[in-house]
Amino acid sequence: MHTLARPAHEAARCAGAVGKYWPYHDRLFEGQPAFRRPDLLRYAAEVGLDRDEFTRCLDERRFAPDVERDIAQAQALGINSTPTFLVNDQLVVGATTTEEFRAIIEAALKKTRR
Repeated sequence: MHTLARPAHEAARCAGAVGKYWPYHDRLFEGQPAFRRPDLLRYAAEVGLDRDEFTRCLDERRFAPDVERDIAQAQALGINSTPTFLVNDQLVVGATTTEEFRAIIEAALKKTRR
């Protein structure tokens, strides 16, 4: 995990607390790997978040315990990199094409129909 992943995760949680998780999430992915504090604040402004409230949330590290729980859960599942997806019990690690995902999902569906 890179050193700026936790602050970005916390920032996304702050955005989510006011109903803007997905727009902020998308902006993070567009801007990666630029996850320094000024970047996180700029992204918040770009998606229409209140700057003072968002800054307070980051400064208080309001969602740090939640982020730590997310990380612990991922590690318990054997997830230690992004992107990683779980399809039933199968870990899908790394960039995966749509066709590969389709095949993995179809195979999982076949297993559950048996």
